Amino acid sequence: MTTKKLQLNTFLFSLAFLLFFNFTAQAGNGIILYTPYTNISVPPGESIDYSIDIKNYGSQVKHVDISLSGLPKDWNSTLKAGGYSINRISVLPGEKKTVSLTINVPSKVDKGTYKIRVIAKNYDVLPIVIDVSEQGTFKTEFTSDQINMEGHSKSNFNFSAQLKNHTGEKQLYSLQARVPRGWNVIFKPNYKQATAVEIEPGNTANITIEVKPPYGIKAGTYKIPVQATNKYSTAKLELEVVINGSYDLELTTPTGLLSTSITSGREKQIELLVKNSGSSRLSDITFNTSKPKNWEISIKPDTIPSLEAGASTQVYATIKAADKAIPGDYVSKITAKTPEVSSIASIRVLVKTSLLWGWLGILIIAGTLGAIYYLFKKYGRR
Repeated sequence: MTTKKLQLNTFLFSLAFLLFFNFTAQAGNGIILYTPYTNISVPPGESIDYSIDIKNYGSQVKHVDISLSGLPKDWNSTLKAGGYSINRISVLPGEKKTVSLTINVPSKVDKGTYKIRVIAKNYDVLPIVIDVSEQGTFKTEFTSDQINMEGHSKSNFNFSAQLKNHTGEKQLYSLQARVPRGWNVIFKPNYKQATAVEIEPGNTANITIEVKPPYGIKAGTYKIPVQATNKYSTAKLELEVVINGSYDLELTTPTGLLSTSITSGREKQIELLVKNSGSSRLSDITFNTSKPKNWEISIKPDTIPSLEAGASTQVYATIKAADKAIPGDYVSKITAKTPEVSSIASIRVLVKTSLLWGWLGILIIAGTLGAIYYLFKKYGRR
């Protein structure tokens, strides 16, 4: 009995020794993966760089296939050694090789813990844990404390806006305005004119938006849509400009020529053009005149009840020179006015000698010459 027991103990010991020897031999010929940082906390959009040692404790060269398991969808990674992307590496006995693993956490990702495994096929598994510290998003916020401004058509409207990058990585945004032809919109991120702005994760850029309306725009309310966009998202902001109207009046002639000629005592009719060059309707346009002494000026019609913005109409001025006006240049002024605005047309009038006076002068000269001839003939011989 004792002999059988002794034999059994010897068998069990031998079996245990063989198992231990086999395990030790396998461990001694195996591959171990190692990295010091196996649990890392990062925000969305972060890239994590791991340095992983592959150690060969065996007595033979090992050709190790390296792969990742458990990498979430939309995440991506690269595995490099010696400047090359790899998926297999050879390690000499008793030596180690180092590979670089980069894992890119997307900007749009749920907050939580993600478990990933680095696998040396048939040899070892290295578990790594990534804690995403906050909810990720592609959201960008474009806001302004004042989105409505009021002024006349010649005003410049300056809006102060804020563009915030809520993503977990730096973003480059293109700044755009969708306005009709004639409008001019200028972006000034951080007080410098530009068409794009780069913003660090979680940061805000202050942007001045200068809006200039086109010439002659009518009174009204106008929407100014602006946006900041990149390959991930578009943030929109709608501004509003209220044009309360401008008053401007122009009095001229259809050709722009403000000069004429006239004979003393005669009259001349001139066509005038009255133009509303503002952005608001003009009402009750009347006329005043300033003329040389003894001259007469009349305007027909003498009142324009209403003239819409951008419209024009004709009136006729009749100018009569004084009967005894001597030849030369004279200036007559005609003023078109409303309670809001006025315009003056200065008309240069050249007065010519009457044809009757010309013939009369010729007759006087001829008579004088005839009288001289008669006297010379009659008394010349004496």
